[in-house]
Amino acid sequence: MPKPDAPAARQMIAALSQARWFDGARARGYGLILAGMSLVVMLVWGVLALAHGGLDPMGKPLGADYPSFWAASRLALNGKAAGAYDLATHYAVQTSMFRGAPIGYSAFFYPPPYLLICLPLALLPYAPSLLLWLGATAAMAKAALQPLLRDRHALLALIAYPAVMSNLAHGQNAFLTTALFTYGLTRVERRPWLAGLALGLLVIKPHLALVVPFSLMATGRWRTFWTTGAWALAFCAASYLALGADVWRGFFATNALARAALEQDLVGNEKMQSLFAAVRLVGGPLWLAWGAQALTSVATLTVLVWASRKTRDVTAQAALAGCAALLASPFLLDYDLMLGALPMLWLMSKGRESGFLDWEKLGLAAAFLLPLVSRLAGAALHVPLAPLALASLYALTVRRAISCDSRH
Repeated sequence: MPKPDAPAARQMIAALSQARWFDGARARGYGLILAGMSLVVMLVWGVLALAHGGLDPMGKPLGADYPSFWAASRLALNGKAAGAYDLATHYAVQTSMFRGAPIGYSAFFYPPPYLLICLPLALLPYAPSLLLWLGATAAMAKAALQPLLRDRHALLALIAYPAVMSNLAHGQNAFLTTALFTYGLTRVERRPWLAGLALGLLVIKPHLALVVPFSLMATGRWRTFWTTGAWALAFCAASYLALGADVWRGFFATNALARAALEQDLVGNEKMQSLFAAVRLVGGPLWLAWGAQALTSVATLTVLVWASRKTRDVTAQAALAGCAALLASPFLLDYDLMLGALPMLWLMSKGRESGFLDWEKLGLAAAFLLPLVSRLAGAALHVPLAPLALASLYALTVRRAISCDSRH
């Protein structure tokens, strides 16, 4: 057998690591194509759904998960807030919204503070409510990310990011959680009290907020640390006073079902993006999935604390926390990858300022396309792409954060 040509192999690796062919013009062109395709698909899909009583061509409601939020709101507005945590009651409202169509069930596993946020949604009919929800939360996400949207190219990248389409299609809350997470951790120096308010609101999705106290402690943001905790407790107390004790009892009663949904593939491991789901997708036992996820979470948090102390750049620290949040949670769906916009936009801005480091372009491309291909790869091929892509993005963010670039 002929021996491999070592110089040629090195040249190939160098070409891949630098990806010089992937320049600004190509990135803009691909972004325009992807954004245009997404817009066409969403418009056609939406028009077809509205023409068929709110059901899309797959027989699912427009904004597939939004019936959960709207039904919970309707129950709460009618004085039956605890019904959001009763599966039969909650599902009955969802089916009544679509004239008894055989739709699937979208559970409401969120803590009661999120029910407070959902409370006004059913004041409007379903379709206008969905559009207002998505429009308002998208505007919040854009406003929070605005410091990283310094030119039209960055804005195009955000619009074309497939997680945006995923969140729109699901009618989900990833725009809102991205806005709260990003605003809280990027404004922590200039507006520590408002940052604490935003981060405290992440009690609505606590598995994404797991990394927040570690980031704040590592960077010595003690005012925001205590403010975040105080606001989280305040939101919990407000939901107790406004909605009643039965709501909290109902929430705790559904915890076992929420865990079963994760462990027994009730959501679909191909839809999940965590290492836990990856192990289960390839047939690994439950103990191995939990063990691998636990080790990953501990390692992720350890690196977060270490790297956050290596840089004084607030946005770099926020980008690190954004990556860490995606890796540390066992329950992560493809629309939750919207939070990945924070580290990716930061890496893009640094690359445009001072030049891209080796592997950054390819790593960014892989993370960018992940929401578009991960579910398909999981369902069709049983290949979990997310853990490797997210770990690579985290490694690139850590390297950039601790480099001299991030301190200027």
